[in-house]
Amino acid sequence: MQQVILLELNEINFEYVEHYIGQGKLPNFKSLIRTYGVRKTTSEARYEDIEPWIQWVTAHTGLMLSEHGVFRLGDIEGRDLYQIWEMLEDSGVTIGAVCPINASNRTKNAKFFIPDPWTNTRVTGSFLIRKLYAAISQAVNENSESRIAIDSAFWLLIGAITYARPANYLRYFALATMAIRKSWPKAIFLDLLLSDVFVQLTKRKRPLFATLFLNAGAHIQHHYLFNSPAYKGDQKNPMWYARKEDDPVFTVYSAYDDILGTIFASFPGARFIVATGIHQDPHPETTFYWRLKDHAAFLHSIGLEFEEVLPRMSRDFVIRCKDCISASHVEQALLEAKGPDSLQLFSVDNRGNDLFVMLIYANDIGIDFKLMVNGRTIDDFRNLVSFVAIKNGQHNSEGYLVDSGQIVNEGAASVPLALLPDIVKSAFQNHADRKESPRT
Repeated sequence: MQQVILLELNEINFEYVEHYIGQGKLPNFKSLIRTYGVRKTTSEARYEDIEPWIQWVTAHTGLMLSEHGVFRLGDIEGRDLYQIWEMLEDSGVTIGAVCPINASNRTKNAKFFIPDPWTNTRVTGSFLIRKLYAAISQAVNENSESRIAIDSAFWLLIGAITYARPANYLRYFALATMAIRKSWPKAIFLDLLLSDVFVQLTKRKRPLFATLFLNAGAHIQHHYLFNSPAYKGDQKNPMWYARKEDDPVFTVYSAYDDILGTIFASFPGARFIVATGIHQDPHPETTFYWRLKDHAAFLHSIGLEFEEVLPRMSRDFVIRCKDCISASHVEQALLEAKGPDSLQLFSVDNRGNDLFVMLIYANDIGIDFKLMVNGRTIDDFRNLVSFVAIKNGQHNSEGYLVDSGQIVNEGAASVPLALLPDIVKSAFQNHADRKESPRT
């Protein structure tokens, strides 16, 4: 039975990929696209619904947002959704997964399953894999503060020693050296490590279906798209933010190109499916992103009561309260939080006992920024937040799909992203020996 490998290159813009191919770069992307062709994928229509943690749930379940109801990162927890990994397991296909975003590990006998850093679900793997996952999760969730715990650094080092390919040693060293002065190489370093973990685990465990999700490209496009020569607009990043001669977009695309080459060479008989879910367009205005340094300490300092706070990606966090009355009080206080320009600081999605909160203030926060919240004035709010980025890229619902099992011509009709599970399952039609049925 032919192995199928799904590579999820989150939000990558193939138009920018083509720009670099036109410059004689990205040979593996070029070979992939020229050999098999590209189809566009479609998903949600409303801009508010175009988020990777929504679209990838669609890609993994075959259900649109109105059907799966997963609107926020982490919302997959506790949902009885039938995902591609369970579908295939129930058909007798062995599976493995590395960091699929907003996915719940509901497998019965996965060869390996490493969740994304933001979703509270179990890890299927060795002791080292579990330790490495915990280290990755801590490093990712505290990235804006450039803080890695000592034990996390230790297990990241052990993981790199164990799984890193010798051919990548120089790239790891170069990225680590760049990360001393810049923030974006850390994301590429992590994706490179995840790809090496994926290759080794897939070689050892030999699942028939294996998925790898990589997010550094999306992260870097959001923050540095204006630095790419493929961008033709008027926006520019300030020199203190990114040097004019730096092109982080090409750096991550180049790393992905090498990862593609490694995976193609490591599994020569496999069917490869490359999907982006969505892609990014240039953002038309200047927007700052901020993140609370210590979410719990901030909430305590303004007199709010809660049971637990869970940081999510970038500006987002979840507050869990003892009851809906407490949650309502916290919601009201945060919604009334205003800066000196009277602009709102937070958006709140009330789910009963839980609140999904986003720090939405989009202007600069200076050292004299005073925050009025819950009847109190915070004079040093700048010291309570970390600068995350200047927004460069925004979401577009179109994605891209390349499938080595189906060659398409230029201009081929787009397909709904929700058809991805059917495309994958079709590769194993002859392997299924019993009818699939959702689990209970």
